[in-house]
Amino acid sequence: MSSNKQTQVRQWEEEVVPCEHTLCLEQEQSKTVEQQALAHCSECELNENLWLCLVCGVLGCGRRQYDGSGGNSHGLKHFQSTGHALSCKTGTITEEGTADVYCYLCDEARLDNDLSAHLGNWGINVSQQTKTEKSMTELDGKQLEPRFGPGYTGLKNLGNSCYMASVLQSVFNIHAFQDRYFTQLQDHATTCQNVSAHCWHCQLHKVADGLLSGDYSMPVPSSDGTPSQPGIAPAMFKALFGNSHNEFQSMRQQDAYEFFQCLCKSIAQQEHRNKPADPTQTFEFSLEQRLQCGQCKKVRYQIDTASSLSVTVPARNKEKTEEKTEEKTEYEAVDLYECLDRWAQEEAVEGYNCPHCKEKTVAIKSVKFRTFPDTLVLHARRFAFIDWVPHKLDIKINFPEGPIHLDRYLSTGQQPNEDVLPEEEAPKAAVSVDENSIEQLMSMGFPRLRCEKALFATGNCGADIAMNWLFEHMEDPDIDAPIMEESNDTNVQTICDMGFTKAQASKALRETNNSTERAIDWLFNHPEDMGDSDIPESRTSTSTGDATPPFDYTLESFVSHKGTSVHCGHYVAHVRKHGQWVLFNDSRVAASPNPPIGDAYLYFLQRSHSGTRYTE
Repeated sequence: MSSNKQTQVRQWEEEVVPCEHTLCLEQEQSKTVEQQALAHCSECELNENLWLCLVCGVLGCGRRQYDGSGGNSHGLKHFQSTGHALSCKTGTITEEGTADVYCYLCDEARLDNDLSAHLGNWGINVSQQTKTEKSMTELDGKQLEPRFGPGYTGLKNLGNSCYMASVLQSVFNIHAFQDRYFTQLQDHATTCQNVSAHCWHCQLHKVADGLLSGDYSMPVPSSDGTPSQPGIAPAMFKALFGNSHNEFQSMRQQDAYEFFQCLCKSIAQQEHRNKPADPTQTFEFSLEQRLQCGQCKKVRYQIDTASSLSVTVPARNKEKTEEKTEEKTEYEAVDLYECLDRWAQEEAVEGYNCPHCKEKTVAIKSVKFRTFPDTLVLHARRFAFIDWVPHKLDIKINFPEGPIHLDRYLSTGQQPNEDVLPEEEAPKAAVSVDENSIEQLMSMGFPRLRCEKALFATGNCGADIAMNWLFEHMEDPDIDAPIMEESNDTNVQTICDMGFTKAQASKALRETNNSTERAIDWLFNHPEDMGDSDIPESRTSTSTGDATPPFDYTLESFVSHKGTSVHCGHYVAHVRKHGQWVLFNDSRVAASPNPPIGDAYLYFLQRSHSGTRYTE
């Protein structure tokens, strides 16, 4: 590796080393800490961002940040009162025996070489797991034939950057991204007035050119005689992306789905002045939520914009035979349509405050597509929390042969014989939410404030929809801020000073619970919305996606994950090119005759009437 390449890699390395306190840790008598679903800070009710004292096993919440988020600093106060210096962040524990460890005496992140044993002292067993990276280079169980040329360029691993590489390979297989960043920006560098390292268009064109031109996909002989390629190192792109998304600055593994969402958000922000050129529009569509009071039978329709669909994969245990009683739990395969049916099925909402009946009733809610995107991104959720650790469940999804038909998931809208529920009164002091939904969400580890905010933002339509909202908004800077009742003149004026109208500012603040920062982001993502608040949202038209049949899709690429948690293990991408599947495993690119479609984490489905790719 050249010195320049080594420098590019080193600038992203985060060196974490042991200290005398991790090496000489003495623990108190062992005990078992509560399961994650029940655990909370020993001094308050927070059940997220918890730090386990490795000396005595006490749980304390994280430090309070300048914006009031993060926690109540009870972990720090525990150190100040006891002198117990080492704590482990519980949400980062993986079955590989790794986690974030912090030494208060050193005031630095530290490496604990005996972390598995130290966690075991508190009943957290992470030492009996096996690594799975070895099998990722041979996903099909055989030596794969390398591929070279335009569209067959790999991405060099910059240190746990496979989550980024796999998503970029899938995204730049889409016509809209190729057209925008490979074709339209061919001459951008000659006219750009910005420093290349700080220009999104420069960096996205470099990535597109590197992946699609074929100039960097030349076979290089290896010691075993098999040709390979070094791949391109998108270090400058990663640096630029990390500037606005701190969680992606480190060398730690990240969730590929979270990266995809942040990537789309960043690109949409950069392209807001030229909305027709924004390639992320290929992912956008509208969902229609329907809510019907079980007593008065009146209905409410709500339209939401989305750029991906997160579906739960149901887990059904296989019956164990006498020969397999000691093996790990196995699960039955699930059809793709069953996952979609479960997502779209009707669900009872207990304790719904009906604005017409003026009392608590049982409502029925459901959600379907109002419009369909050109490219549908499906996120398959297969995780469960067991003994503090997020476990990935090995559940195969059976995909249909041929096109995937989604016609039955199209919403019908308000029917002639349906009466609309009156608008709900704005909450005065406290937000009224369904306590059963609150309990369901809190059992998953979300704090109460976030649960209330999610239910409030989604119209109090149940835990599932609120959970999807939480996944979409986990990184919002005001996620832990109190719920505001109504927009104020100061926030409106701040937004109007940026050139937006008062109607636009007011609507954006209503849509984002009065967060000025999120309201500005919302306006950039909805430039066509003039803020006409007198028209109910359910009756307004939307420019995202379309509702013209057919609604047939073909699987064009998917991102697979090998490992026990999305924050560890390894990601790869499989992309369909010239009718054949190709594996992109960091810098390695090879034909894949038997791709593991049923085990993927993210699916990119192309609508049948959409454009072609340049590499076809």
